[in-house]
Amino acid sequence: MSMSDLLLTRIDDRGPGNDGGRIAYLTVNNPARRNALGMAGKRAIAETFNKLAQDDRLRAAVITGAGDKSFIAGADIHEMKDLSPEEAEVEHTLTHVANEAIRAFPVPVIARINGYCLGFGMELAAACDLRVGVDTAKFGMPEVRVGIPSGMEAVLLPKLIGWGKAAELVYTGDIIDAAEAYRIGFLQKLVPAAELDAAVEKWITSLLLGGQRVMRLQKTLLRDWERLSVEDGIWAGIRACVESRRTDEPKRMMEAFLQRKKPLSPDK
Repeated sequence: MSMSDLLLTRIDDRGPGNDGGRIAYLTVNNPARRNALGMAGKRAIAETFNKLAQDDRLRAAVITGAGDKSFIAGADIHEMKDLSPEEAEVEHTLTHVANEAIRAFPVPVIARINGYCLGFGMELAAACDLRVGVDTAKFGMPEVRVGIPSGMEAVLLPKLIGWGKAAELVYTGDIIDAAEAYRIGFLQKLVPAAELDAAVEKWITSLLLGGQRVMRLQKTLLRDWERLSVEDGIWAGIRACVESRRTDEPKRMMEAFLQRKKPLSPDK
């Protein structure tokens, strides 16, 4: 299966103007193996996100898994089991490269979690900005059960779900259900399968209410907050707010707000 077959991409063009822009929909396409991905799939994710990042009109991206059973059920164990240490370094580095392409993506990325979300899949979801899952999804970091530690973007888990829960997942390899993933804060939304697309679309509608340029500044600022002290984060916020004034976007949007031409909520 070629890289383009492993990751299907569709662009939805919502039209011009502040309410418009493009939404990218990416589908991991290996349902025969619950959308597990080997090195070719990881390269496809990195290359696709890096290419899409060049599109100035892109407003958001959504990534999901083919079918209705699995988001991404980890890496490809068939491929991994015979790797030498040198080959393993390439494989694990590709895990990071794929996830970093999402974290460095200039606009928000939504993980549409439609089923099994294990290992690499949970790392990739953690690298996304927003996560919505169906109430039948399963989550876990089972790497220790196949002889390797949970690494790479598993480092994001303690800040998302707390050190205690992260330790429990990576030490035990146990699988948790969607209700638990929502309770610990890994998922921001939990919905029945029939409501999954509507939940994604509601987020997209809200994202499109934000300014095209300011959303990119906001994503950069969120990444900065991860590594900065509180004091440095405050000053990074000041610089981002000043930077936003280098175009007329704030003035236009504030004028529209004062004239009540633009709702602040997609529900109004």
